[in-house]
Amino acid sequence: MKQGVQRFGKFLSAMVMPNIGAFIAWGFITALFIPDGWLPNEGLASIQPYMLTYLLPILIAGSGGRLVGGDRGFLMGAISVMGCIAGVGGTDGQPMLMGAMLIGPFAGWVIKKFDQFMEDRMPAGFEMLINNFSVGILGMLVAIIGYYLIGPLMAALLAILTAAIDVLVNHHLLPLSAIFIEPAKVLFLNNAINHGIFTPIGAEQAKATGQSIMYMLEANPGPGLGVLLAYWAFCKDKMTKDSAPGAIIIHLFGGIHEIYFPYILMNPAVIIGPIVGNIAAIFWFTITGCGLKGPASPGSIIAFLSMAPKNKIFLIILGVIIATAISFLICSPIVRMGSAKGGLEEAQQQMKDMKAESKGQTVAAISDGAKKDAASVKKVIFACDAGMGSSAMGATKFRNRVKGNRPDLIVKNTSVDNIPADCDIAVVQSTLQERARKSAPNAQLVTIENFLADPALDALYIQLTTLDAPAKAAPAAEDAAENAAPKAKPVFDKNSISLKLAPVSKEDAIRKAGEMLVAQGCVEPSYVDAMLDREKIVSTYMGMGLAIPHGTTEAKGTVKKTGIVLTQYPDGVDFGDEKAQLVIGIAGIGDEHLELLGKIAEALEDEEVLEKMKTTDDVNWILETLS
Repeated sequence: MKQGVQRFGKFLSAMVMPNIGAFIAWGFITALFIPDGWLPNEGLASIQPYMLTYLLPILIAGSGGRLVGGDRGFLMGAISVMGCIAGVGGTDGQPMLMGAMLIGPFAGWVIKKFDQFMEDRMPAGFEMLINNFSVGILGMLVAIIGYYLIGPLMAALLAILTAAIDVLVNHHLLPLSAIFIEPAKVLFLNNAINHGIFTPIGAEQAKATGQSIMYMLEANPGPGLGVLLAYWAFCKDKMTKDSAPGAIIIHLFGGIHEIYFPYILMNPAVIIGPIVGNIAAIFWFTITGCGLKGPASPGSIIAFLSMAPKNKIFLIILGVIIATAISFLICSPIVRMGSAKGGLEEAQQQMKDMKAESKGQTVAAISDGAKKDAASVKKVIFACDAGMGSSAMGATKFRNRVKGNRPDLIVKNTSVDNIPADCDIAVVQSTLQERARKSAPNAQLVTIENFLADPALDALYIQLTTLDAPAKAAPAAEDAAENAAPKAKPVFDKNSISLKLAPVSKEDAIRKAGEMLVAQGCVEPSYVDAMLDREKIVSTYMGMGLAIPHGTTEAKGTVKKTGIVLTQYPDGVDFGDEKAQLVIGIAGIGDEHLELLGKIAEALEDEEVLEKMKTTDDVNWILETLS
C-alpha cells in the first residue's frame, strides 16, 4: 500500500513539477501587479486570470497525457482539458487544475490504446492522415466528456474541499494538518501533497481573495531548518555535526527540503520537532490572516518571501522564525540525549532506497524467479529492447564493477527477446519485464529504471559479491575467446562530436544525433525515425546525465557501418524527470560499437572526468579520453 501511495504521489507531482516555472510566472504577476501588489498595474494584472484558467491546466493536462501516451498524449490532454474549462464557465468558473490532473492522463490512455490497436492495422501511406485525424476526433470526444462530466465533477469536489478547509480555518483546526504533512514529507510525498493537493485548492482561494494559506503548509522552510540547527549545535557524531551547516544553506536558500530527511531518519523521534513547529507556524499564519500569492517552489526562503503580500511580509518572516525556533527547541534534547540509529551515510542510503520506492523502483530487485546465491550464478545478462546501446553500457559498467570479486562471472548484453537459456540473472528495465519473463522464465529477474545508477544494481552487486562466492578464477573460456577476438573500431573523430549545444527537446536531441550518424555515412535517413520510435518503447536515459538513443531492432537493416556520435548539452535535455548532458547516438553492426561504449563506461567511473565531459569545449580531450 505504501509503495502504491508513493507511486500515485509521484505521478501527481510529475504532472506539475515540469511546469513549476509557469506557476512561478503566474505567482509573480499576481504578487506584483494586482491592486494590492508591489507594483499595481491593471493592464498587466489582467494576464493573471488567463494563465490560471487556461495556461496552467493545459500544461498540467498535457504533461499528464505525455506521461501515459507520449507526445500524442500531450496533445490529447491539452485538447481535452478545454472541455473541462468550458464546462465550468471559463474565466468565471473554478480553476481546473485538479480536472487537468484527471483528464490529462485519461486522454493519454485513450490515444495510447488507439495506437496499440492500430499498430498492425495501419494501411501503408495513410499514417499521417490517420495519426492527425485520430488525435483530432478522439480529443474532441474526450473534451466533450470533460465538458459534461469531468469538469463539473471536479468543480464540485474542489468546492467541497475548499469548504472543508474553510471550516478547519474557522475552527482553528488547520494547524493539525502538520501531523500528517511532516511525516509525509519524509516519505517523499512532499511534492505530491504540495502540488497535487494544496496548489489546486490554493489557486481557488487566491483567485477569490488574492492569497492562500495553502501555499504555506508544506513549503515553510522553518521546521526543517530547526532540525538542522539542532544537529549542528548538539550532535555528538562529528561527521554529522560538520555536515549540518552545508545542509542548512542548501535547505534554506536552495529550497531542497530533502536534504534534512536523512537527519530525521537517523533518529525518528526528531520528527516531533518539525511537526510541532509547523503546527505553531500554521496557527500563527491563521490568526494573522497570512497567505501567499502563489506557490513557493522550491521551498526556499527566497521563493517563500517572493510570493508574500507586501503588507504581510514581516508576519510571514515571524512565522518562519516561530517554526524554526520551536522545531529547534524540541529537537535539541532529542539529538543531544538520543542515540541515532546508524550514521548519516546509513540514513542517506535509507533515504535513497525510500526515494527509489517512491518512483516505483524495487530495491529488492526481484520481480520473478527465486533469488540465487552467489555461488550458483555464472551468467548475468543485461537486456534492453534492441540489445545495442543501454544494455551494452550497463553490462560493461557492471562487469567492471564485479570483476575484482567475481572474475568468473559472465556479464553480457542482448535484446530482451533473445536472452539465452543458460542465463541465471536477467537485468531489464521495468517496462520490459513481461517480455523478459517470456524470454527467460527460469532466471532471476532484476528490474531497474536506468542501467548506470539504480538501487537495484547496488542490491545485485551485494548479492553476487558478499555471499559464498567462488574463489577468484580465470575468466570463462567463452569470455576469453571474445576478448581475444579483434574488434573493428567504429568511426569516431572530431566530426562525430558536437559540443556546447543549446537546450532542446528530447526529440530534437535524438534527431540531432541521428542526423550526425547520417552525415557520417553510418545509417540511412530512415534510421533517425527509428531512433525516435525506440525512445517511445522505453527511455534510453542511462542515468548520471547520459542518454544513448539508437534505432529499433527492425531498423538494423538500415545501418551501413558502425558509428557513434557524441552531443553535449551543458544545460541538459529533459528525458522524463531527468536531464541528460551527454546524448550519444549509436548505430552498430554486430558488436563493433561495444569497445567504445566500454571506454565511455570506464570514463563514467571517474566523477571528475564525467563532469568535465559534460561541460568541456575541448574536442581533443574527449577523443584522447575515449581512445
